[in-house]
Amino acid sequence: MAQPRACQEQEDRLREVNLSTQRLRVLPPLVLSNPMLKSLDLDRNKLRSITGISKLCNLKKLILSKNEFVDFPNEIQSLVCLERLELNQNQIRIIPEGVFSHLPRLKHLRLNNNRLCALPRDLAACGGSLQYLNISNNLFRTFPQPVLQLARLQELHVQNNALRQLPRELFQGQSLKMFKASGNPLREPPSEVCAGGIRQIRNYFSQLQHGLGQEDKRVKTMFLGASLAGKSTICRSLKQGRSKLVPKEERTVGIEISEFQIEDFTFLFWDFAGQLEYYMTHHVFITPQALVILVINLHMYQTNDKTFKELVGFWINNLSMRVPNSVVLPVGTHVDCCQEQEVAEKTHDIMARITAMLAERKSNLAHFINNLEGSEEPKFYVDQWERLKEMESCTLTILNLVAVNCTDHCDIRKLEATILKHVKNEELFPEVVRVLPPVYRQVEAAIVDVAGSEEVADHGMTDLQYLLSKLSQRKNLASLSRELLQDILRYLHRIGLVVWYEEIKHLESTVFLQPTFLITMFKLLVRHQLVQQLESISVETLIGEHATIRDRANWVWTFKSKAMLCHQAVRALVKHQLCSEGMWDVFEEIMGHRPHRGRGKLFSLLEHFELCLEVKHTEALNPQAREFVPGKPWETTQIQGKSCYLFPTYLNQTEEVSEVWGGDHPEDIHIRAYFSPEIPEGFFQRFLVKACSFYSTHWVAKVTCLLVCNGKPLLIKENNQRAYSYLELRSRKPSERTGFQFAWDFLVAVVLITQKLAEEWPGLHVCVKSPCRTSGCPAEFLWPDMDGTGATTKEDVKTCGTCGHRFGAELLLPKVPRPLEEPPAQPSAHYYVTSYGTTTFGPSSIQVTRQLPP
Repeated sequence: MAQPRACQEQEDRLREVNLSTQRLRVLPPLVLSNPMLKSLDLDRNKLRSITGISKLCNLKKLILSKNEFVDFPNEIQSLVCLERLELNQNQIRIIPEGVFSHLPRLKHLRLNNNRLCALPRDLAACGGSLQYLNISNNLFRTFPQPVLQLARLQELHVQNNALRQLPRELFQGQSLKMFKASGNPLREPPSEVCAGGIRQIRNYFSQLQHGLGQEDKRVKTMFLGASLAGKSTICRSLKQGRSKLVPKEERTVGIEISEFQIEDFTFLFWDFAGQLEYYMTHHVFITPQALVILVINLHMYQTNDKTFKELVGFWINNLSMRVPNSVVLPVGTHVDCCQEQEVAEKTHDIMARITAMLAERKSNLAHFINNLEGSEEPKFYVDQWERLKEMESCTLTILNLVAVNCTDHCDIRKLEATILKHVKNEELFPEVVRVLPPVYRQVEAAIVDVAGSEEVADHGMTDLQYLLSKLSQRKNLASLSRELLQDILRYLHRIGLVVWYEEIKHLESTVFLQPTFLITMFKLLVRHQLVQQLESISVETLIGEHATIRDRANWVWTFKSKAMLCHQAVRALVKHQLCSEGMWDVFEEIMGHRPHRGRGKLFSLLEHFELCLEVKHTEALNPQAREFVPGKPWETTQIQGKSCYLFPTYLNQTEEVSEVWGGDHPEDIHIRAYFSPEIPEGFFQRFLVKACSFYSTHWVAKVTCLLVCNGKPLLIKENNQRAYSYLELRSRKPSERTGFQFAWDFLVAVVLITQKLAEEWPGLHVCVKSPCRTSGCPAEFLWPDMDGTGATTKEDVKTCGTCGHRFGAELLLPKVPRPLEEPPAQPSAHYYVTSYGTTTFGPSSIQVTRQLPP
């Protein structure tokens, strides 16, 4: 039985050969002499040609990704049985005619990450077989026509090219099941339509054929900068066409939204407050494809590292992580308080430092990539390498700084002209013009009418079904299906004209016709000087919530010490602020009706964006519980504890976490998740909310968190220094072998939470390392890609290349040590006695001749 199995394994080895990451420059003759070969993996080598591959006439799968091809290998046309071809991540510019016409069985083709701008016409010859095509990350400016003749194509990737228009013919057939086009400057259909998937694209083209497309020129403009930089003044001055100074007491709270027209361009101004308390909400609204105006107070600016970081560097870093392809226009304000020479010097210093920042970032990325490519086994780091290459292709465009005297009307007009000039530059803003079916504008106009009607409150928060009903009653919209109306609503949501969070359970049936009210909801609890707001809750409001002045004092103390508010405190605070803004009528809808203790919309919103965490406090004993009888099922209590809400942004003390943890031990299992360029502002606080929602037993502080699972503690600490930003994770070393499985499962789960959250920052690089366990040794072991199984190494022992010490792999990487094996049966030992004692030769190969007594 063993012989046929061995023959089968031998035959499989002849049919499938993996030579990835071997640094090959030519194909080995032994491979070319194997006519039985059906699968050949040559990924991550140094190949520029594949001379002789035509001998492999039975080859079905050929992987040539991540090599050094500049010219397309013509010999591929001889592989008539080929079904899968991968040539991604090379430097190929042209594919000659006459190759694909010889590949009638080709089903899967990857050409992404090359330098292609066209496809050969004979690709159409694969129309009866090709099902998957990936041409993303190339240089296509027009859609390649041969693709339209691929009748059986099911999956198509065209992301990150320079496509302006998609052909409607692509979506007329029914074979296409998946289509990805993000990262293109699409006008027809716009990217916001493509984000809705194939069905929404088909609806778009269906409406477009009923009338001529209308050009829609809108520019989302985000005003960012430190507090009191002059953002609101510039924003209002541009809108009113004249100088409009904003007093300090009227500065932005949260985010303000307004609309402004310059020629035929509509600007949607988003004025972001500068205090760090508000930055926690910025990630919700900072989006790509927008003009970012970074406002810098030149009077406050000094030519040193400290003020540059506070007024400029902080914003540039966070933009490069959150929206790495943005266009940024720095605007210097308060020039009327500076000398002319001073303005010139500070302008030069700011631009030089920004340039140096971006150059350093580019250099660091190249360094990370080279390290992975030069590692002994680069195949273990494929995912990390690809992520870094994507980041390397992103470019944060910094325009020349414009210095403005906000009290001078001429300077405001000059700034307006500068903004308009940049927006008209199609290289900078290729997506500023969108082509829309007339019905899109008609639905938008109808929504504006509904929002302004007496039937809808000023806050614009309305029920989805009510809105759809009102739209359907319009004569010009009566023929539109609910599906199409919802598609248009999704488009309007993506461009920021309305807000509809259909992915949030408690908000899926609510549409915010006035996005400004959504900001109002955020700033009810995420705002500057929240303690003062608590202290100012009126006696009337306290009485209405059955609370006392003493309760209010307790709320303030608890919030200052633990960053927590009980449900009663939140109700009183929200009611107080809504009444002060004349919106008390929405209180119950926002907070939930007291009799039902409903969640309300506010906490659904805050928890969805990881801004707060609901914490249940249950009594230790339940006096109403029935007597426990052995042998009968345990009856769980139905009594809900009191709700409190944790707001990590306001955390400060760390003593309690340190006390519970008990200090670091040298034997702890210890890893670090490194962030480059740094840990984004607010990241750790959002991580706390996400992690603590998984592990209900926890202690938290400003930069530390202790999670407990099955009685085992795990400490997370934030260290955010320049060029040394990381989250440190520590757990106690298990006393037994079986404990390693749980310890590493716990650690890996938290690492995966970190990595998942980091995906929201496309320009952020995260890598995990384990420090060498030798005291004082600076070496670290880089974790390979995680495949979801938890295990990252098969080795039993790891050797430090710096200090030379060897450690069990389970102390450094996710691994369970091997069970202690039973010692093999020992053959009988041979003894002989000498004057020196007894010597035993057990299973040794040494041959001992029996010695006779003298």
